[in-house]
Amino acid sequence: MRKILILSMFVAVISGCSSMKNGGNSGTVTASGTIEKLGMTTFQYGTHLLKADNKTYALKSASINLDTYLDKKVTIKGKKVSGYPLEGGPELVEVTLVKF
Repeated sequence: MRKILILSMFVAVISGCSSMKNGGNSGTVTASGTIEKLGMTTFQYGTHLLKADNKTYALKSASINLDTYLDKKVTIKGKKVSGYPLEGGPELVEVTLVKF
């Protein structure tokens, strides 16, 4: 009986622990497409969109003026922002480099 109780407590403790995710989902993103200004959307995060061939990314950048690249075909590099996508929206990328 004691073994069953100890085993039950062990299982309860293990199942109650959640696995730690990589803090920040710090995956690097490289994508090519056309940059557009963020208009009225259902998700409302980021300042611009990158429309790639098969995917859309929400973009933001503290160091690059993304308006410079509006309606131009570019390649961006950046990092995924943790906690996104929200409510079916696109992934949010902090852009660190833009190339023509």
